[in-house]
Amino acid sequence: MTDLLTLGETMVSVRTARPMRLGGDAHLSIAGSESNVAIGVARLGHDVTWLSAVGNDEPGRLIERTLRAENVRPRIRFADDAFTGFIAFDQPSHDITRVSYHRRGSAASTLTPEETTSAVEELAPNLLHVTGITPALSASARAATLAAVRTAAAEVSLDVNYRARLWSRPEAASALRELLPHVHTVFASDDELDLLTDAADPIADLLAGPSVTTVVVTAGGKGAWSHTKGTEVQTIHRPALPVTVVDSIGAGDAFVSGYLSATLDGLAVEARLDRATTSGAFCVTAYGDWESLPTRDDLTLLTHTQGTALR
Repeated sequence: MTDLLTLGETMVSVRTARPMRLGGDAHLSIAGSESNVAIGVARLGHDVTWLSAVGNDEPGRLIERTLRAENVRPRIRFADDAFTGFIAFDQPSHDITRVSYHRRGSAASTLTPEETTSAVEELAPNLLHVTGITPALSASARAATLAAVRTAAAEVSLDVNYRARLWSRPEAASALRELLPHVHTVFASDDELDLLTDAADPIADLLAGPSVTTVVVTAGGKGAWSHTKGTEVQTIHRPALPVTVVDSIGAGDAFVSGYLSATLDGLAVEARLDRATTSGAFCVTAYGDWESLPTRDDLTLLTHTQGTALR
């Protein structure tokens, strides 16, 4: 068994601190929504498995090595006939990040329903986490995502994570709505809720369904709201923590990792949001998708005044 199983594409990332066309030094790492969440949950002390395919190439080996170093158990197929995806980040100005993908036809886009079903059945995770990115990669990856959530006996979470460069809003809506009957917790921003339902009150409509019990709406610097099904819908808000934002990329994944960790710990909704906003705050204080995610011992550090030296 594993505490958390997640699946999706991780790419090799190249990041520059200025416009890439100018050349100069670059930082090599990895990036992917699901692996970001996996690393975040693993750092908080849980057993985590990440499922994907990568090319049988050096970028693929870098991904495997990095995840193992972060105590994430990679369940990887190394493909001889497909490549590992690549993503480039550059910053034309402070906290404005430009993203370039090179992923069409990548190994991760060849994920199959047989692979995801086998993993879910074998690992019997307590939580299964998926995003709206994976089904956007290909018809096969869409079928693989659907097969995973249909097979899971565990609680299933979905982060909408809409990417306009991967598919249109109607395409995304069609794929995401077929996942919903198997999803218990939804993470979305305000402008993504219409992908899940056409209702005038999307929160109420989602919670009226047979499966979804919690809708978490994130709003960047304004914080996040949790709407939980009950005799009456319980709505709880937590503001974003006041930190200096260096790089906002990955903040949503960090938030999700904190929330899922607290869920695995059996904490109440308020405490789940507290850990989620804390993890998100850690992420934005440094460059990189996952590098600054907190460990369990780190969670109280942001209670100190900025500039404090712990001696």
